[in-house]
Amino acid sequence: MLENLIATAHAAEEATAGAAPQGVGIGELLILAAFVLIFYFMLWRPQSKRAKEHRQLLESLAKGDEIVTAGGILGKIVKMQDDLVIIAISENVEIKVQKASVVAVLPKGTIKSTD
Repeated sequence: MLENLIATAHAAEEATAGAAPQGVGIGELLILAAFVLIFYFMLWRPQSKRAKEHRQLLESLAKGDEIVTAGGILGKIVKMQDDLVIIAISENVEIKVQKASVVAVLPKGTIKSTD
């Protein structure tokens, strides 16, 4: 009896060893597709939209604009160079900042109202 059980187990093992592996099920593909869609709509798309808006902001900068830098400095653009912006933060005080550090353009007269 024990010999029959062992022989049956060996026969079953040999039968499954020769079988071809099964492919990925449709449910697993749907889960993978769902993760890709979630990643696209929650991470990649909003980030590329913000980058596009920031690029447009930097292209629209002009002399005389009142701006805020990433460090929180308020100033008025006095001169623009390639990658630098020279801003006046007070009378007779001008600083150079990278153009990429500009995060917002303020409405005209904002700096005067904060004095």
